[in-house]
Amino acid sequence: MSATLAEAPGVHVGTDWLRLMLVDDHTLFREGLAELLGIEADVRVVAQAADSETAVRLAAAARPDAVLLDVEMPFAPVQETIARLHDVCPTVRVLILTMHDDPLLATQVIEAGAHGLLAKSITRQQLMHAVRAVAYRDELVPPPLRRPGDSGPPPTVLSPRERQVLELAGQALSNAQIGARLFITEGTVKRHLTNIYAKLGAVSRLDAVNKAAALRWIRPRVP
Repeated sequence: MSATLAEAPGVHVGTDWLRLMLVDDHTLFREGLAELLGIEADVRVVAQAADSETAVRLAAAARPDAVLLDVEMPFAPVQETIARLHDVCPTVRVLILTMHDDPLLATQVIEAGAHGLLAKSITRQQLMHAVRAVAYRDELVPPPLRRPGDSGPPPTVLSPRERQVLELAGQALSNAQIGARLFITEGTVKRHLTNIYAKLGAVSRLDAVNKAAALRWIRPRVP
């Protein structure tokens, strides 16, 4: 089976089902993962693909909430596949699956628009925690990769919107200016900053900017 598309429509995040699409050229792994995820009460695998071209076509039809994408796929680099998935399904969350322990690769795929990089050696519980984090809360799953012996859920970092807010805060923009730039209210900016401080353990705007820059989650602050 190189590609499948579920016939029943399902429903989107926020109602009954979390719609997942699996993209991996190893059929046994992909179908095994689909069966494993079928155990989850709030999950439905709506499409499967064995190559990048098919993945893009099926994503346009199936409208998944999240895609689990193998890092090495036929026909296109992973960064290009991420971009094309977002072209046909702008709100989709993409999680990359890999056998490689490479923090640089994690940074590259996140910069390309993915929400994180996960080792194929993680448990089902860790995988589903990451999927729910990106699908329901728009969070990122950062490096380092999780190991089989790791306990607890993978850590989460700043959402794409939070990173935008903090980038602009690092440019010394006021809350009102940040809101105008991002077309959100000043109150929303304040709520984002409150969440950012909590996630980073920061005590001030400057502290948050410096901590995020040190972790390479945003560009370093220019004095």
